[in-house]
Amino acid sequence: MTTHQITIVKESFEKLKPIAQQAGELFYKNLFAAAPEARHMFKGDINQQAGKLMYTLSYVVSHLHKLDTIISDVQKLAVRHNQYGAQPAHYDLVGSTLLVTLEQGLGEGWNEELKEAWATAYGILADAMIAAQMETQVTTSVAA
Repeated sequence: MTTHQITIVKESFEKLKPIAQQAGELFYKNLFAAAPEARHMFKGDINQQAGKLMYTLSYVVSHLHKLDTIISDVQKLAVRHNQYGAQPAHYDLVGSTLLVTLEQGLGEGWNEELKEAWATAYGILADAMIAAQMETQVTTSVAA
């Protein structure tokens, strides 16, 4: 990611903070509209899950300028996602849902440059998560 991309992702996320809970809930509404079959993967209260999502996004966005310091946290998150049945193919759906939700939440503040910056950030994180999931799955199947 470029320094400019990091800056605009951080600035745009700051604009979402006042509506963070609603944005998180909108994300799940969009996700389940696009893929109703994914609903079973989320056992608890979606409002609580929405809060967790936005907390995690806030953590990641605040560390974009030093991603290497949080990659291990991102990888641990990916391993936990294995337990919920997440598959590498789900990351595309989550990424597109995130972009749609950001566009809805930011309204006129959304543009192609910002979309590309968010897509780049998400792509880096998704790639790290997929690699960690795949490694865990291989290790688990070898151990079995």
